[in-house]
Amino acid sequence: MYYYDKICYNLSGDFMDVIVVGGGASGMTAAINSKRYGNNVTIIEKNNILGKKLLLTGNGRCNYYNDNMNINNFYSNKDVSRFVNEDNLNKVKELFDSVGIIPRIKDGYYYPYSNISNAIQNSLLTEINNLNIKIINEEVIDIDKNNKFIIKTNNNYYECDKLILSTGGITYPKTGSDGFGYKILKKFNHNIITPKPALVPLISNENVKEWKGIRVNSNIKLYINNKFITEEAGEIQLTDYGISGICIMNLSRFINKENKNTIVIDFIPNINNLLEFINNRNNKLLNRNIIELLECLLNYKLLYFILRKIHINPDNNWDNLTNKEKELLVNSLKSYNLNIIDTNDENYGETTCGGLDLDEINNNCESKKVNNLFITGEILDIDGKCGGYNLTIAWITGILAGEK
Repeated sequence: MYYYDKICYNLSGDFMDVIVVGGGASGMTAAINSKRYGNNVTIIEKNNILGKKLLLTGNGRCNYYNDNMNINNFYSNKDVSRFVNEDNLNKVKELFDSVGIIPRIKDGYYYPYSNISNAIQNSLLTEINNLNIKIINEEVIDIDKNNKFIIKTNNNYYECDKLILSTGGITYPKTGSDGFGYKILKKFNHNIITPKPALVPLISNENVKEWKGIRVNSNIKLYINNKFITEEAGEIQLTDYGISGICIMNLSRFINKENKNTIVIDFIPNINNLLEFINNRNNKLLNRNIIELLECLLNYKLLYFILRKIHINPDNNWDNLTNKEKELLVNSLKSYNLNIIDTNDENYGETTCGGLDLDEINNNCESKKVNNLFITGEILDIDGKCGGYNLTIAWITGILAGEK
């Protein structure tokens, strides 16, 4: 193989007809790389545009990569290091450069320099058009295989030597990720680990409507069935149904409604000994009620909510509280327990947890059960934290699937 003008030519002349089903991040990447290897490539996408989901990522800015690619930022039931490694990450960076993406890097998070997500979409689309990759906007209804793959759409039948399945998971179904790919993989006798939405807000059965709209930097710990699981730190968003924010969504993959799920929130993480802090503040600032002592630390709305919940009059002075009341208030601010009964549904999730068992694909994403069937992106049992990690999986697996 050799590279010239960004195209990799296969010197053996063993070119194939390749169809990519799904025109999201991994599908577009797979198509580009497969075409660069000299294959005849077609994308079949039911939406009228490619990369529709890309436009929603990063609040419209598209956080597409991260400097911190520690393997602990990724989750799977199997080893992901054969996919997330230095060699493959370098291939991703080469891809970005080859399609003209210029990064704006903030705290290790990569965004397009324009801060507009369609810059990523357009860079990939431009390359697809320049490579003369055919795009068919039809919905795939079924897939079979004899000597070749037979793809049935709502309008036609198509054949190919190599099929790349890039249909996405179950989240944001309005963008086309409706779980169709799992049905095809089951048809080909693949094992699917039950998919569920991840990177999604959490729902509580407690009455928390009064704290709606508050944002606060916190430390958060997750306990399942009274066992500590993991912790996160950052800004949380308090909602009328529960809690959200990046650090909360990072915990969502662990939530199972069959378990007892408890989020423990430290609303004032920068002060270790809050009782001592309040005592000192009370001695210094005379004739202040509880709200006035704490008003520089937290949103008034949140303070009133907590005080009402623990039945302490906000107009009371600190000295008028019993030791038990003081301890209760401090614990409520430093270790607030919130019962979680479920996650929000797939319409709110940013990615999918679960999917195709990684033991059933080789290192270039080819099925071990069906020759020339390649599987990429969110349909695989790999998910990551917020921060560009899930798109990184899309880039890597798309690149690998195209390398043949």
